Amino acid sequence: MAESSESVDNSPAGETVSSGRERVIADAEARGVDIRIVERVAARSLEEAAEVLGIQPSDIVKTLVVKRSDDTFVFALVPGGRKIAWPKLRSVLQVNKLQLPDASVALAATGYARGTITPFGSTTAWPVVADATIVGRTVSMGAGEAGYSLFVDADDLIAAYGATVADITDPE
Repeated sequence: MAESSESVDNSPAGETVSSGRERVIADAEARGVDIRIVERVAARSLEEAAEVLGIQPSDIVKTLVVKRSDDTFVFALVPGGRKIAWPKLRSVLQVNKLQLPDASVALAATGYARGTITPFGSTTAWPVVADATIVGRTVSMGAGEAGYSLFVDADDLIAAYGATVADITDPE
């Protein structure tokens, strides 16, 4: 079969293969969370991404996949301009060791490539830990596909996932 840049649906009749964005939308709907997905151009920095989206850098939330020593994962929601404070996150999770896995492991754990990762529609519903600074805000995050961002009320996201809210970051 010839290779093509178009996706091919090899699923049985009646089944559909969904894109990352479609998985995000379906999961948000199933959880009763209103999201808005916008198409965007690639950005070279957090500041440029915020400018493109018309928001503050701190309103962009990275969804980081964090691996525990038992080979399970958690999603850490980290706002722009901040970084994971490892001792704080280890304390919240009550573990001694955590790491950021390489991109291929994060993809296998979530079904999403780095830069597109979101808890919505992940192939596994890992626990979510949200930095306390996102509470009460509308935030932007990965939308399951490159070239898109989603906007969501952080409180709705936190409630939908039963996320742990804690101080898990420090300024960059």
